[in-house]
Amino acid sequence: MQFSLESLAALATIAGLIVSVLALLQSREWLVLTSVVVVCLSIAGLLYARRQRLAVTSASTVIEGRSIDSLNIANLKRRVNRTFVIQNAKHEARIEGEDIRITWTYRGYCRSGPASAFEFSVDSDNSVPIDRFDCIAYDLGHDPGMAHEIRPLLASSDGVSKKISAPFLKPVKAEEPFGVLLQCTLPKCVKSGLGYYVSTSSFAQDRLPRHEVRIVFAGTAPSWVRVYDCTPPRPAVLLKTLAPSHHEPGLSEYIDVIEDAPGQSARVYMFWRDSV
Repeated sequence: MQFSLESLAALATIAGLIVSVLALLQSREWLVLTSVVVVCLSIAGLLYARRQRLAVTSASTVIEGRSIDSLNIANLKRRVNRTFVIQNAKHEARIEGEDIRITWTYRGYCRSGPASAFEFSVDSDNSVPIDRFDCIAYDLGHDPGMAHEIRPLLASSDGVSKKISAPFLKPVKAEEPFGVLLQCTLPKCVKSGLGYYVSTSSFAQDRLPRHEVRIVFAGTAPSWVRVYDCTPPRPAVLLKTLAPSHHEPGLSEYIDVIEDAPGQSARVYMFWRDSV
């Protein structure tokens, strides 16, 4: 028979209480002290087990009957960026066939410097090894014309949710403005039928003045696009259904502009395509 950590801690607490009662009845001081230690450790174990269970529960995101695995993993190991203050964030996802090409741009200033790199979280259904990752970045602050490509480095374990670090051409000093752009292609991560794109923010600030998410479908247009707020620990909440901002044969565009956006948030854009 297997027991959970919470069950074992509860049993230890009960045993400790029984020992305490017996010790008091027999006036055994060493037994009292031992039982008090056991009870304290058991309570600590219960609190730890409850916290771990809540973390796993809050990280489990299911939308439209589909588990968002990449976001679930990202939530468990998410790191809050305390180095930069973001004033403008733009995410663009171009979905063509089974591939998603993302372009992310962040502008703001360095809170505490010097900072040598900017970290991105890339989440998708398909795990692409870093050595085959079609990914480049640009230091817009020191290279506004994007003449110098930067190859990001893996900053976490590889998988469907990974951290990649884009080095600046020169370190960014405290209070210095910065800009950074990331482009990468995530191959074979969307099929026909139900698909999704994840847009997250994880910055140590209450609000982002502006966060714009643009989704472009090249080829088959989706039947619908729905926006879900999946910011933990709350369950996923349907915010709205997006109408296309631009539509022509072979090209559909959807824009979600969030003014005064939370500094730490996650939005999932669910869509349905009859074919790819």
